[in-house]
Amino acid sequence: MEKKVRIGVIGCGGIANGKHMPAEKRNPASEMVAFCDIIEERAVKAREDYGKPTDAVYTDYRELLKDKSIDAVLVLTPNCAHCEITVAALNAGKHVLCEKPMAMNYAEAKKMLEARDKSGKILTIGYQNRFRSDAIYLKQRADEGMFGDIYYAEAIAIRRRAVPTWGVFIDQEKQGGGPLIDIGTHALDLTLFMMNNYEPAYCVGKTFHKLNKQTNTGNIWGDWDTERFTAEDSAFGFVVMKNGAVIYLKSSWALNMADPHEAITTICGDKAGADMLDGVRINTILGGKQVMIKPELGEGAVAFFEGSGGGAPEDLESVCFTNAILGKGNLYVTADQAAVVTRILEGIYESEKTGKPYYFD
Repeated sequence: MEKKVRIGVIGCGGIANGKHMPAEKRNPASEMVAFCDIIEERAVKAREDYGKPTDAVYTDYRELLKDKSIDAVLVLTPNCAHCEITVAALNAGKHVLCEKPMAMNYAEAKKMLEARDKSGKILTIGYQNRFRSDAIYLKQRADEGMFGDIYYAEAIAIRRRAVPTWGVFIDQEKQGGGPLIDIGTHALDLTLFMMNNYEPAYCVGKTFHKLNKQTNTGNIWGDWDTERFTAEDSAFGFVVMKNGAVIYLKSSWALNMADPHEAITTICGDKAGADMLDGVRINTILGGKQVMIKPELGEGAVAFFEGSGGGAPEDLESVCFTNAILGKGNLYVTADQAAVVTRILEGIYESEKTGKPYYFD
């Protein structure tokens, strides 16, 4: 029987149940063997739903990391714990898939990179939107040079009224921010990936707390607790890259905008452009005329990730991780790329604090 990757799950909350554990269960190369959560009942429930009665349950991740039979861990905790647990796991000889964002700030991200390099283990970050069929198709075209030099892009993560009211999402201290670090991070990751540009020069940012103290909100998950909602409700940034390219990043959980779009990108190059506003749309010139191309995307667009238990982005993310551990392929999301995303997000927040541009070097 082919070897399976033995996985320990650290953090058995919403993202674990909604994304990672179902995907690992469908991955034929993965076996979840330990479950950890500071709330023991959640770890026990995770074992019942996704493991075996003999699998271990922990409330302290340090105890889980002592198990030498565990090959890899999923770090699925609030943002404030990503760095600490990831570094400890790497130092314990475990491969790590850490949920996005990589860290609260760039200093933490660098600690994670250093631990990865020292341990020689694999570290990837949960940017599963890269595994969507539209994103894979657009990346393939970008790498082929279809768009030429991409010099303008928009990273879009706009919700009209979709503030996550559970867990610690709206807690500035535990999460490091609101929609910018939560969903804006996905849009920025997609955009940098399409541009293949990870060298920011400076940025200007602005965050807003305009709606987070309102009541009767029309929020799709019910009214939020105005006392707990300490993170921003929207945030915007303008990033200038070292080669002169620019990115306009816009994110919100609550914004009076009638046409929301989440985790998408628009790119404009000197040969052609593309967006994800209505499926993938490629705009170019053909025969001296403006044309719009709309490819029909199906499951075939993601066939190069073979062996997955399903075609959903989280399934492909899981298989990519286990394939890399088993020596069957390369990571699609590198920690070095994710660290740049964190660095830019931090720059936008710092620009808001100072009222000035933030320079990266």
